[in-house]
Amino acid sequence: MQYALVVYETQAELARRDDPAQAQAYWAPYFAYSRALAEAGVAVGGAGLQSPRAATSVRLRDGKRQVQDGPFADTKEQLGGLFLIEVPSLDKALEWAARCPASSTGTVEVRPVLAPPPGAR
Repeated sequence: MQYALVVYETQAELARRDDPAQAQAYWAPYFAYSRALAEAGVAVGGAGLQSPRAATSVRLRDGKRQVQDGPFADTKEQLGGLFLIEVPSLDKALEWAARCPASSTGTVEVRPVLAPPPGAR
């Protein structure tokens, strides 16, 4: 079964990405984690996301498009990226989520991937 490991990080952690003095320390655990996923044969895909400052949110209300700069929700944690994995059970997905660097400072949401309905492909 495929699971998305959705990574939420604090503003302070996300800021480390862009700080030349902290970037290597920030990225090293993610490179190791990505390598471990690949070596275990469970990696399907994923991507880091640019800063929430780069986000644009769109809603359609009463037929009118509303555009907002930034993320939709103003929260303590921001969406930083996701890993797509394929493992046999939720328990295995939770094990991998606990190994994600963000689990110690933010949150890693584990969500089963929705299979497309019959005939959708």
